[in-house]
Amino acid sequence: MASSAKRSKKLRILLVPFFATSHIRPFTDFAFHLAAARPGDVEATVAVTLANAPVVQAALSSREPCGGHGGDARVEVATYAFPDVDGLPPGVENMSTVKAEDAWRIAAAAFNEAVMRPAQESLIKASSPDAIVTDLHFIWNAGIAAELGVPCVAFNVGGIFPTLALWRLPAVDIKDAAGGSVTVPQFPGPDISLPVTELPEFLRNQELVFEFDRGTENRFMVELKRCLGVAANTFIGLEREYCENYIDSGFVRRAYFVGPLSLPPAAAATAAVTGVEKSSSACLDWLDTMPAHSVVYLCFGSLTNMSEAQLDELAVGLESSGVPFLWVVRVPTWEPPAGWKERVGSRGMLVTGWAPQTDILQHPAVGAFVTHCGWNSVLETVAAGVPVLTWPMVFEQFIIERFVTQVASIGERLWPEGAGRRSTRHEEHDLIPAAAIARAVAKFMEHGGAADAARRRVAELSAKARAAMAEGGTSHRDLHQLIDDIVEARASGGETTAT
Repeated sequence: MASSAKRSKKLRILLVPFFATSHIRPFTDFAFHLAAARPGDVEATVAVTLANAPVVQAALSSREPCGGHGGDARVEVATYAFPDVDGLPPGVENMSTVKAEDAWRIAAAAFNEAVMRPAQESLIKASSPDAIVTDLHFIWNAGIAAELGVPCVAFNVGGIFPTLALWRLPAVDIKDAAGGSVTVPQFPGPDISLPVTELPEFLRNQELVFEFDRGTENRFMVELKRCLGVAANTFIGLEREYCENYIDSGFVRRAYFVGPLSLPPAAAATAAVTGVEKSSSACLDWLDTMPAHSVVYLCFGSLTNMSEAQLDELAVGLESSGVPFLWVVRVPTWEPPAGWKERVGSRGMLVTGWAPQTDILQHPAVGAFVTHCGWNSVLETVAAGVPVLTWPMVFEQFIIERFVTQVASIGERLWPEGAGRRSTRHEEHDLIPAAAIARAVAKFMEHGGAADAARRRVAELSAKARAAMAEGGTSHRDLHQLIDDIVEARASGGETTAT
């Protein structure tokens, strides 16, 4: 009888991420942290379509080396059906694995409530969770939660800086942009300006902007305010001004800053450093042969696609730079220029497909990270204390670049301002020439140069990141406050007194 009562008091949380590895992995990390925070009291389940279940399982398996320090934390996987989409073969259900020309098909289905909601709603009702954590892309789940009388928390896998920028920028009429650039209005910190070409597509297309933040709240903002609050994969020490502005903005009822979630839970942090064997792979073995801070690591995330012509220029640029490099390429059909591998020799390593990025960034041989400025990569490089050269390509990556270079000051643009045209539309983006790449990499890695200065700054942020996740840190406190607020809201039928 006692065990039955104990089971009934468990907090069962269902997490529903968007169909991209860059969302599924932090959602899985979040689920793990929720369960590890109150082992035995919190049960977390990640809900994905069948073809995305291996992504969750891979993320969980990466926790296993320190998983023994997570106590009784358990994360389950639940699946629901992906809709039939014209032009997509069966089993293609992830923005990170679909062919570039077909990515819009997944996005069109995912953002269509009439298409996506029925399967998600069916799973939610069958699971009967005590709380729902939904991706911002699936904000209709706040309505489902309200119907069921359970709390809903929106989870933002991106940073607060880019989120605020994306919520402020619709107030700007880009047709009147002076000199083809816009400045983010009502923004703390330094003025942040971007060419119109570097804005996400929904801001460049005025038909898509329509009513967003132009005096009337759209459906998204209404549903967002129905949520208990928004949890974000960031930490106060990284974005303090922007977190405070976010809280005061009136956009959300409450905010919880719970990252970097790629780091281990507080109880595991010490053991993860002192008592766990590092993982092994060919690229880590190669890094073991290189001097400290000598290697440039290059990876452009799971959602970006680089043309073969640009890959050729990058290959030649790395060869000409004279700097050791570890380069992850996600285009399996691409081959480097003839004789390139022989000329580069053991100075460089090319990895096709996947590489253990977190372990790579933490390796002492890595001296810089050439990144697309995806938020997950920014958090991982901050946690590891590695400076960056920025190469944004799509979505909000150009906005995040401004945070990295102008606010956090942990790196530089790879291609200097004015050198050529950059754009979120690949057909508008100029080819970055090999000579520019070689020059930027070599200069950044010079002894006593920009990388050394940026490394000192990012080392300070790395210490703050780990302190935030440690027992009593800001992110640790927010995580536990979130669980307490969910428990309170569950007891009151989905409502809470928290403001």
